[in-house]
Amino acid sequence: SAQRIARGQDKLQQLRPVADPLAARYGVPVETLFAIWGMESNFGSFVGDIPTIDALATLGFEGRREEWAKGQLLAALKILQNRDIERAQMIGSWAGAMGQTQFLPSNFLAYAVDADGDGRRDIWGSLPDVMASTANFLARSGWQTGQPWGLEVRLPPGFDYARADADLRQPASLWADEGVQSMDGTPLPALPDSAILLPASARGPAFLVGANFRTILRYNNSTSYALAVSLLAQGLGGGPAVQAPWPRDLKALTRSQLLALQTALNARGFDTGKPDGMSGPATQRGIRHYQRSLGLPADGYPTLELLERLR
Repeated sequence: SAQRIARGQDKLQQLRPVADPLAARYGVPVETLFAIWGMESNFGSFVGDIPTIDALATLGFEGRREEWAKGQLLAALKILQNRDIERAQMIGSWAGAMGQTQFLPSNFLAYAVDADGDGRRDIWGSLPDVMASTANFLARSGWQTGQPWGLEVRLPPGFDYARADADLRQPASLWADEGVQSMDGTPLPALPDSAILLPASARGPAFLVGANFRTILRYNNSTSYALAVSLLAQGLGGGPAVQAPWPRDLKALTRSQLLALQTALNARGFDTGKPDGMSGPATQRGIRHYQRSLGLPADGYPTLELLERLR
């Protein structure tokens, strides 16, 4: 939002003397670090209020991911044993993510950094530790220094929307040869391993995304999250907002509706795998085959209109 961008720009102006050297040390843009900070805790204003040990003990006792939660609980206990934080200050979300950039305990043990030199890795109260830890996570997860996350693009007439697939990657120069253009007509950046992203179907904006977009997905494996971080970072740096109109009338399906869509597609011979109410690659492939059978743009996007057609 414009409000979050404005607040982030104010924070960035205030805190550059601390953040810039840390961003440079790890080769990650300071705007990206501040975008994650802004998304996870509204720039440190809210880190959650649930005791991490309590949250993980509960999830480890009774939940869908008991073994995972037990492992995170043991990692959290190691953090206390290392005296990085006192138990009373170890707070976060209901799912165990902690601190100003919401590290899981296992990620804390692997990536947290004592940047202020006080002998503790404090992602709750030390801005240098927050920034360095987040930058270290991204750097060690494959961040490519000097490479943009991606950009909004204009697709050529007659573009095969089935090619907008995260697994279909090629150099940006080849996308340019196919007629994909930047919004302002400048040459596409040198992204050696890039894919077309359509977050809101063929009716919405299109993005060309590269390796650094996928690195943000390793921080939080959600396309919406990675796109939000990328666009917020772009805004913090004075870059453009999304220019193509977003189809706000296009409502996301509920889990039960998506389950019904998968079941109906399978019954018609358009394989989506085992119906589970979640959209993954198999569901997208099944939708694309069905869309092609109807002569529709094969973007793989689940809509209520498709469900009603199947019914």
